[in-house]
Amino acid sequence: MSDTIFRRRTALLTATFAAAASLALTACGTSQDTGAKSTPTVAADNGISSTATPKADAGDTKAAASATDSAESVSKPGGSSTTAKGSSGSKSTSGIVTCTGANTKVTAQTVSRPLNHLLLTVKNTGSKTCYLYGYPALNFQDAQSVPPVYKDSQPQSVTTLSPGQSGYAGVLLSAADGSGTRGYTAKTLSVIFQNRSLDFVGSGVKVALPSKGVYIDSSLTTTYWLTDLQDALN
Repeated sequence: MSDTIFRRRTALLTATFAAAASLALTACGTSQDTGAKSTPTVAADNGISSTATPKADAGDTKAAASATDSAESVSKPGGSSTTAKGSSGSKSTSGIVTCTGANTKVTAQTVSRPLNHLLLTVKNTGSKTCYLYGYPALNFQDAQSVPPVYKDSQPQSVTTLSPGQSGYAGVLLSAADGSGTRGYTAKTLSVIFQNRSLDFVGSGVKVALPSKGVYIDSSLTTTYWLTDLQDALN
């Protein structure tokens, strides 16, 4: 009888252990099926783990590229301006040409009225419209400095010359009443142009003067470049 009781107890314990194991497996399966998935982590540069950032969608990349395509007008050195391709798909390019000795002809002539004046004429000999910026820098023979500009002659806008057109500057050579000082006769003249930044550039354009020269003194003054001859002399 003792053997029978022992076998029964052994069988009961075995069944109990099997049931417990089955329940444990069932619980593990349920936890895995219903639990939230964990977020992957990456190691940051400082050694601290951080949540990985998802990659951008293809749509986001296309949107960024589209924004880049719609560019504003950009100014280039030298004054040219280019408009990049925009949403309409159109392109446009415009340029600004400065009047220089390369695309103009400069002449000088004395006038009877007003007294002691020289008229400078710049004719556009190029094929494009050019811009006469500022005023001429006059380099007369033996001059110690560039003469000042008569500020009241400044035009409201830049003097613009179409092909074949001319611009003017009036030069007061000497005081009519003889009040000027350090006077002498100059027989050579170079005219230097200003660029868009109003800097004088180049060594200048040699301009022919009357064979006897012109008398200049400390009153030497020039006007800005102007479109009207009379404005330049008055």
